Amino acid sequence: MPSLDVSKAATGTGDRSRPRAALPALCATQITSWGIVYYAFPVLLPHLTADTGWSTSAATAAFSGALLISALAAIPVGRILDRRGPRAVMTTGSVLAVASVLAIAAAPNLYVFTAAWLAAGAAMAATFYQPAFAALTRWWGPDRVRALTIVTLAGGLASTLFAPLTATLVGHLGWRTTYAVLAAILAAVTVPAHALALRAPWPPAPPAASTTSRTPIARSRPFLLLTLAFTFSGFAMYAVVFGLVPLLTERGADPTTAAWALGLGGAGQTLGRTLYATLARRTGVTTRTAVLITAGGVTTAALALVPGPIPLLILLAVLAGVVRGNLTLLHATAVTDRWGTAHYGRLSALLTAPATVAAALAPWAGAALAGRLGGSSGLFLALAAGSALAAVLAVASGRPARRHR
Repeated sequence: MPSLDVSKAATGTGDRSRPRAALPALCATQITSWGIVYYAFPVLLPHLTADTGWSTSAATAAFSGALLISALAAIPVGRILDRRGPRAVMTTGSVLAVASVLAIAAAPNLYVFTAAWLAAGAAMAATFYQPAFAALTRWWGPDRVRALTIVTLAGGLASTLFAPLTATLVGHLGWRTTYAVLAAILAAVTVPAHALALRAPWPPAPPAASTTSRTPIARSRPFLLLTLAFTFSGFAMYAVVFGLVPLLTERGADPTTAAWALGLGGAGQTLGRTLYATLARRTGVTTRTAVLITAGGVTTAALALVPGPIPLLILLAVLAGVVRGNLTLLHATAVTDRWGTAHYGRLSALLTAPATVAAALAPWAGAALAGRLGGSSGLFLALAAGSALAAVLAVASGRPARRHR
């Protein structure tokens, strides 16, 4: 029997080294984890506030707290992933996610509800895209873009599948029982999938990329500038998502049409993810980053400046979704395209943590800015300016760290 080529396993070039069940399993768990832990909340929010008397702002603050905890926990989780691989991390995260959702369902008061969401934030860090990206990056190596695209395409179906399911369940069962049923689905899908499908040996990391600088990558000028670029871009992107419905209703769209526009923007994300591999082959990493961030700013400015008609605004919302879909994969490949795969988990967590914090703050900050800037149009122009700044920072980040002096 031929011996296993560890170097191929490390880079993903040896197909036999890849756990065949990992990719379909991660597709299933990303759909289920995002659908239940993330997308069920906005569907259940009006029902739980009506039942409990808790304010919408207080309940939303608990959810935002989960996103903040997710950003902070992602850094130590990334270090563990680099050393030990995804199986223990993602299985433990799945168990914690199930326990957190059950605690949310049973919460007798707002304090317990908030604590349960903070625990859910730690589970997000161990089960959402970042650990899945780390696993696929190490196992799939040069073919990682294809694998990452497949997983993000699957993840894009989370809201499509679970928002209607959650709405149907809550109409018959109430929000607490709905969360309990969803926790059972989460346990049935994610715990065994992560425990059984991610059992392949974790190959050793390939050698770290050589660099002429003595500065650690995470403290280098290119890394810090790119982190700032992703933070400004991420804030703008998520503020646009939450501000789209108010913008369209200000332009005369009814709430149902505005909601459809938001949903079609999600479909645009799926389309955008199918285009990323072609874009990656034809552009350099700095150019690609600047172009995509600029495109996000252009679509945001267009939404601010175009008064109508509504079908044209919906088209712009779809185009904005296409850009967001590409940006998801841009973030997933940013570290490997510049610094290799040796410390992907830790560096990727450090790179995206500020953007995750920005995403958590975007709904509140966007609403506050809209009030000060004369409405949604003023907000979207400010967000477009933020994207322009992000594009400048992306260009300034320059060449990969291995080449900088």
